[in-house]
Order: sequence, then structure tokens, then C-alpha cells
Amino acid sequence: FQHTEPFDADEYIERLAWRTPGGGSKGGAEAFDPKRLLEEFENHIEELKHLDEKIQRRVEKLEHQCHREAKEFAHKVQDLQRSNQVAFQHFQELDEHISYVATKVCHLGDQLEGVNTPRQRAVEAQRLMTYFNEFLDGELRSDVFNNPEKIKEAADIIQKLHLIAQELPFDRFADVKAKIASKYHDLERQLIQEFTAAQRRGEIGRMQEVAAVLLHFKGYAHCVDVYIKQCQEGAYMRSDVFEDTALLCQRVNKQVGEVFQSPETVMAKLIQNIFENKLQAHVKEKLDETRRSDVEQYLKNLYDLYTRTTALASKLTEFNLGSDKHTFLSKLIKNIFSTYLESYIEMEKDYLRTRSAMILQRYYDSKNHQKRPQGGGSIQELKERIRQRTNLPLGPSIDTHGETFLSQEVVVNLLQETRHAFERCNRLSDPSDLPKNAFSIFLLLVEHLCMDHIDYALEIGLSAIPSADAKNANLYFLDVVQQANTIFHLFDKQFNDHLMPLISSSPKLTECLHKKKEVIEQMEVKLDTGIDRTLNCMVGQMKHILATEQKKTDFRPEDENNVMIQCTAACSKVCVYVSRQVERVRKSMDGKNVDTVLTELGVRFHRLIHEHLQQYSYSSMGGMLAICDVAEYRKSAKDFRVPLVLQLFDTLHALCNLLVVAPDNLKQVCSGEQLTNLDRNLLHAFVQLRVDYRQARLGRHFS
Repeated sequence: FQHTEPFDADEYIERLAWRTPGGGSKGGAEAFDPKRLLEEFENHIEELKHLDEKIQRRVEKLEHQCHREAKEFAHKVQDLQRSNQVAFQHFQELDEHISYVATKVCHLGDQLEGVNTPRQRAVEAQRLMTYFNEFLDGELRSDVFNNPEKIKEAADIIQKLHLIAQELPFDRFADVKAKIASKYHDLERQLIQEFTAAQRRGEIGRMQEVAAVLLHFKGYAHCVDVYIKQCQEGAYMRSDVFEDTALLCQRVNKQVGEVFQSPETVMAKLIQNIFENKLQAHVKEKLDETRRSDVEQYLKNLYDLYTRTTALASKLTEFNLGSDKHTFLSKLIKNIFSTYLESYIEMEKDYLRTRSAMILQRYYDSKNHQKRPQGGGSIQELKERIRQRTNLPLGPSIDTHGETFLSQEVVVNLLQETRHAFERCNRLSDPSDLPKNAFSIFLLLVEHLCMDHIDYALEIGLSAIPSADAKNANLYFLDVVQQANTIFHLFDKQFNDHLMPLISSSPKLTECLHKKKEVIEQMEVKLDTGIDRTLNCMVGQMKHILATEQKKTDFRPEDENNVMIQCTAACSKVCVYVSRQVERVRKSMDGKNVDTVLTELGVRFHRLIHEHLQQYSYSSMGGMLAICDVAEYRKSAKDFRVPLVLQLFDTLHALCNLLVVAPDNLKQVCSGEQLTNLDRNLLHAFVQLRVDYRQARLGRHFS
């Protein structure tokens, strides 16, 4: 009945019925016989019952056997536990016994050591006395002093004898003390020679042995000095002393740990030797040759050498140089550069002052311009104050032939020199002096860029502005404004990028910002004055065009029926001139300044046209021509892109309608949207310009 597949009762019955003759469900050779099938089933059931009983007996037997073996196993486990407990007790007893024996052994060892140490000392003392006797006799017979291979042992002995000899009275043992000292120095010299030879051969093991022996000699420091000197031989073959130093220290750092017992001391001494000799000599040579002859190159060399030295020191911090290596390296750098750094800022300022003056002078020479003195005496200052407050041109204007006396190239050169100065100042100044030094450099920039160049150009530009009644005046001041604006943006960028980081956390920040504000305000006063006078010139030019081009007959034509309805020639010329000036203002200004200046120009332009129109009397057709002119002026006003100016010309256009409207409609027009808020006297004044004012008794409309 063993089967690998799961038991299926239906299938089992089906197979049993199929094997029984006459039991097949579909019939076969024999017909289906239910009785025979039933009999077969009953027999088979009996067989299954017997099989079940047999299996049950076998299961009971196995269960009984399992219970019996479990009891036997439990007894065995109990016996093993008891045995384990006994063994553990024996182990504890053995452990206690071992501890007791160990204590006895240690005690015995202490006793033996207590006996052996004095014995060893006595043996050592006897041995030293034997060697001392040889020095006393004046004859060194022992092999240890005569065999070069035993130099290490001889060194140990002579070092101890040297210490003993120092304790002996000089009067009785002067001779033996001298002999021991002589042998001491002789062995010391031999050891140093041996160390030097081993270093040349590259025998690290031998160097380590000799260094360990010399450690107890006075000449150990000399051994280190010899090592430092030899390891530098051939190390500086290239022109870059800083790179050579870094490579040398990297190579030696690996070696000193294997040779010396305190490698950090040797490494620090090597670096100190390099800084005080190689680097100091290199720096002195580079700086002293240019200090008097070429200050620019001197400052560049000082910056470069100091930067490379600090970078080298930063690399050297990765080595073990003792507890406070940063302070140690800082002192070495200070010792090299202190004399140069003390005078640095004065040399920087002198160079910057001289260089800036030369850049400016070279520019003015290229323009064949002799620079005018600024503020030369009280009369000059008085003139300047009067001119700024009253806007009066004092003295004849200067013809600059279109030259602004501002150069972007000069500005870039000045800013570049100052940027280099700020960089050097940041690197070479003591942290406590950095804000003060940076501020002094900034003042030089203000002096040469803002005062000597921009402010001077503004002064020349102001002097070159012609009077308001000048004819065909060339207005170059707007070009000055444009260039000054560009230059000041560059100045402001350098202020923020290079000066602010140096002073941002110091009290000098307030002083710098105040100085910058003062300079800006001083220039803005001159720019405002110049722009105001330029606008006056523009208006004066428009007035000149109108005075020369506008005729009285323009608005009172002789033949009213044969007139072209178009703007007058004077109007056309003024509009062309205005458009050109508006474009110039846009190119010269930026931001809100454009709208501010164009608003002022537009208001003055409107005032001029308004006053100009009131100088004429108008026929009906002349009024139409005046409206055409104002419409053209209004088109020009649109170019300003300022709402106020356009509104003023809209109102003026509406006023001109009073010149042509029928007398009966005057009151209605005056009540219109654009005129209702105007002063009645202004409306009346415009109506009075009509030729038919008295004939039509138009004044009654304003009574």
C-alpha cells in the first residue's frame, strides 16, 4: 500500500472494481455481476481491517519503545549533569591551587630579582671599574676599545664612564677625566662619521642603530644637523625652490620616522633650517634687486613670494612637527617677511599714487591737453558756488571740440591697478590693519578716479556748456553724463566686489560708505547743474529757431483762401531738433533718470511753445495753422513717453481750438473736459489772440 502519489478513494474503488471479473461499469467479456462485486468488496474490507490491526500493534510497540528510550536518555542526562558538577568543583579547586602557586612564583621572582639586581649592578660596577682602571693606567687593553666592530658597546661604556668622571674631584682625577673625555669625543666623532657614511649609502637600518647610540651623547644634535645638511644636497636642482622644498620634505618625512626616535623634532628642525637659509636667501635676492629700481615688480614679487610661502606652509602642516605646528610655521614666515611687510602699505600707496598719476597724465598728453587747476584760490571757489546755486555761466565757455575728457581705457587701468592693490593688501596686511589699509587704497582710488578724472571732466564739461542764447550750440555735456554714468557703475562694482569683503566686519565700513556717498552727492550736484544748463541751451536753441523762422504772416495769411493746411517751417525745424535731443537724452541716461530729465525738458518745451503762441494774433485760417503746429508738437511730445508732457500738449491743443471756434460756441468749448479746470484768465488770454476779438465782442463770454 505504499504509494508515492496522494491516496484517492474514488480511484482506488474504481481500480478494485475494474480488476474484479464482472465488476466493470461498461461491461466487457463478462456481463456486470453485482453480487460478485459485493463479495469482492466485503473480502477486501476484511483484509483492510486485519491490516489496520497489524499496523496499530506495530505503532503501539514503537510508542512503547520510544517511551522506554526517553526515560533511559533522561537518566543519562542526569548522570552527565552530576559528572559535570563534580568536574566543575575539581576545576575550581585546581584554579585556586594554580593561583596559589602563581603567587608563590611571583613572590619567588621578586625575591630573585631583589637578589639579582644588586648583583647585576655590582657586576656592571666591577666591569666599569675595570675599564676605568685602564684609563687610570693610561693603556686601553680591552678589545672593546680597539675593535671597530664593537663601537656600539664601546660607546655605551664610555658614555657611562663620562657621567661617572664628571662626579669625580678635578684635582685628583684631572688626568683620567681628560682621557675619558678625549675617548668620549673620539667615539662621538666616529659615530657621526659612521652615520654620515650610512646616510650616503642609504642604509636606513645602520643609520637607525647609530642614531640610537648617539641619542645619549651630547653630539646627537650635531648628528641631526649633519643629517639635515646631507639630505638637502642635490635637492635644489630646479629653479622652483618652493616645489623642491615640498618634495624634499615629503621624501625626508618617510625616512625620519625610521631613523630617529623623535622624528617630529628632526622634521621641525629641517623645515626651520630650510626657511632660515634657502627660502630667506631666495626671498632676499628676489626682493632686494627690485626694491629700489622697480617698485611695481617688487610688489608683484612680494605678493607672489608671500603667497607661495604660505601655500608651502599649508602643505607642510600635514607632517608631524610637534604640538603647535601652525604657530611654529607662522613664526618662520614672519621672520622672513617682517621687514618687508612693515613698509608694505606705504610702498603700495606711493606706487599706486605715482602709477595713477602717470596713467592720467599720459591720457591728457595724448589729447594735447594742459590740465586746468581745480579750486585754485578763493575767487575760483566763490565762482563755483555762485554758478552751482544760481546756474549762471561765469566767464566765457571753453570749446572742447566734442572731447569729454573721460576715457574708459584710463578707468579700466586705474581700476585694475587698484584691484591688484586690494589683492596684495588682503594677502600682505596684518588682519588687524587690513580694514585701515584697504580704506587708504580706496581713498587713493577716489582721489585719482573720482576727483582727478571724473570730477575734472565734469568741471570741463560744465565750463564748455554755452550760454542759453548761443546759436548752433554743440551740447557735449550729455556725452560726459553718459560716460560718467558708465564709469561710476564700474567704480561701484569694484567697491562691492573687492573692497567690501575686506571691511565688511569692521568700523571702517561706515567710513567707506560715508565717503562713497559724499563723492556721489558731489558729482550729482555737478551733473544736475550741467543737465539743467544743457536743457536751458536746448530751449534757447528752440527759441532761436522760432525767432528766426516763425513769421507773423504765418498765422495771418494775406490770402485766406489760398493757404495749405499744414504745419509751419518753424514748427517742423523745432520738432526735428526736439526729436534729436530726446534721442540723445535716452542714450545718455539710464533708469529713472531718463524720465526725470525728459519730464523737465518736456515741461520747458511746452512752456516755450505756450509763450511763443501768445506772441501772435490769429485769423480764422491762421488759427487752423496754429492747431496744425500744436498737433505736430504733440507728436514730438509722444516721443518723450512721459504722460505729463503729453497731457500738457493735449491741453495746449484744446486751447488752440479757441482760436478757430465760432463765437457762439466759445462758452461750450471752454466748459469742455480739457479746459473746464483751467484758469478763466488763461482762456481769455487765448481768445484775445483772435483777430476778430474786438469786432465780435468776444470778451463778453468771459465777463
